[in-house]
Amino acid sequence: MKKHLLFWLILFLAGMACARTALPTPTPTVPSLPTATLPPTEAPTLPPPPSPTVVPTATTPPEPTPDTTTRLEALGAYPCPDSDFTCITLTVPLDHRTPDDGRTLDVVFGILPATGERKGMFVTATGGPGIAGLTSADAYTSYFAPSIPEHFDIVFFDQRGIGQSGGLQCTEAAAAYYSAPWDGTTPEGEAALIETARTFATACPAEMGNLDLQPYLGTEQAVEDLEFFRQTMGDEQFWLYGESYGTQYAQTYAAAHPDRLAGLILDGTVDLTLTGLEYYDQQARAFNQVLEMTLAACNEDEYCAESMGGGDAFAVYDGLVARLQSAPLPFEFPLPSGGFAARTFAFSDLETTAAGMLYSEGDRMMFLRALAAYSRNEDLVPLARLLYVNLYLDPETLTPILDPTYSDGMYYGVECQDYGYEGATPEEKAEIYLRAGDVIESDLPRFASIFYGDLPCAFWPHAREDATRPVPFTAEGIPTLVLGSTADPATPTQNGLDVYARLADGYLVTEIGGPHVIFGWGVACVDDLVTAFLVDDLLPSARETECEGVVADPFYPLAPLSAADFADPLEALLSVDDELYFLPEYYYWDYVTPTTVACPFGGTVAFSLSDTGEAYTLTQCAFSEGLILTGTGGYDDESGAFTLDVTVTGLQEGVLLYTRDAEGAITVTGTYGGETIELSE
Repeated sequence: MKKHLLFWLILFLAGMACARTALPTPTPTVPSLPTATLPPTEAPTLPPPPSPTVVPTATTPPEPTPDTTTRLEALGAYPCPDSDFTCITLTVPLDHRTPDDGRTLDVVFGILPATGERKGMFVTATGGPGIAGLTSADAYTSYFAPSIPEHFDIVFFDQRGIGQSGGLQCTEAAAAYYSAPWDGTTPEGEAALIETARTFATACPAEMGNLDLQPYLGTEQAVEDLEFFRQTMGDEQFWLYGESYGTQYAQTYAAAHPDRLAGLILDGTVDLTLTGLEYYDQQARAFNQVLEMTLAACNEDEYCAESMGGGDAFAVYDGLVARLQSAPLPFEFPLPSGGFAARTFAFSDLETTAAGMLYSEGDRMMFLRALAAYSRNEDLVPLARLLYVNLYLDPETLTPILDPTYSDGMYYGVECQDYGYEGATPEEKAEIYLRAGDVIESDLPRFASIFYGDLPCAFWPHAREDATRPVPFTAEGIPTLVLGSTADPATPTQNGLDVYARLADGYLVTEIGGPHVIFGWGVACVDDLVTAFLVDDLLPSARETECEGVVADPFYPLAPLSAADFADPLEALLSVDDELYFLPEYYYWDYVTPTTVACPFGGTVAFSLSDTGEAYTLTQCAFSEGLILTGTGGYDDESGAFTLDVTVTGLQEGVLLYTRDAEGAITVTGTYGGETIELSE
């Protein structure tokens, strides 16, 4: 995938906590009382995004086939860190064009051997560029149909320079780069934009270090590492799945080694015939379109529309844009350590947040909840929470947090060697780039700034000088599935349609609505076709298949501002249950790091892993004014039960035990307002 202006994950794809899991569908019965949601039982290793990806609870890995085991042992294999996969480190030529010059680097591949009759290798090229594929290996595999790991050796890898294959990062430079305004509408804005890009293109490579490696990070070099791995494993052919940027990688490999692929899957497809400027034009327009689809979905959702003050989500968003374009808005952010920090929220912050939250149906609903909070009482804190999650900033200090699963430096280290830009000098390249942006600025009502995503490539060291693009990809002799959704902001739908139209043996699968990258989200229409293609060599019955989907998950109404609006303690704690789950710091939690978060109306909530699942500690925590909770809670992986055992102060005093079992049955017992209560739903 091509990275949008300010943030990518998901993710997770990759990569965010919910990047690969669909949020349970709510069935609210009244606007103020949504059905409680079940906390996830998996532990993510990425992010979304952005955002972390969910990883399943650790299980005993199955017995591998002897053939693969023997090969891995001979290669000095070792357990991948915190994974069921087995890793091997291959020493490959630094420059595959001159393999005999003695220069090398190490690249790490992870293999989960087939548990049954082995058919071959199924290799995944993850997104970015810059995503560490090995960090998502267990999570992604957990969403495959069981027949896939039964018959295939599952393979993930950290591309050269990324994760265990180099670990190049520029966290400090990236934080400064993404926090700067990107404004191409005025001469002053353009001058600042150029200086921001130039500074980043100098500071990031310097921070990454390993200057000997940096000239050899492009995809054309990286795919030869995969070919080296194939030869090492001894398989004549294998099946290759690419997601987002991984489709760029997969097409490049297929063009170089077409006889080595038994099948190809492109999910969230990049059209490599487009120039960088043409791609970013389409991407900026796609982000604008998906935002419009998201706001329209809110207007069609009874609870979302009501939460926007009964008005129009477009009017709320555009009204906030108008205010922020005049001047940043001040607000008080509640600190996890206690107290508040005076901060401002700028127009660039809104575009960063909105763009980062358009990758999946759940993310879009989360953004709409934050926008509804602003609509209700001009509360900018929920939007700020999403901003800090997207930018990997510590909400207490706003200092950057290292994300071991993704590297901004490696994004540009690869991107600027894959795409060349017209111009004889860096300054001329930047000027041509900015003049192309004039059309976008005049045409696009939102997200025009996304167009400038590759501007640092004008100044990047070792950047590609040749602006010509690869010949159209036809995949002669390779059956190919092209997967995509109509609500993909990052790899625009038209890219996939154009690639599919050129294929010699292509099949198109389109989800209506849907996320960026559609395989593995539990949509049977998509997943069953992919599984049949891999395991049974079955091609779709039609060249083009449409699968039903949605733009945004159903909206969960916000907790009332005042606890006086709750009918009873059950309704109050049901609301707390939902607000805990949808707290951005929890929703996108990495399920590893103990985390403390400020509650909206004071106090804190802390969450961490426990021996049985998850543990929560609430200290004077209030999600609605007048309902102050102190106590503990937990989610039990084995039973599926969620509990809160809290002392209540505020409008009333009491001691309450809230339980939601695996079937969703809810009970509240204890004392409240001087009365003994026992309520259930």
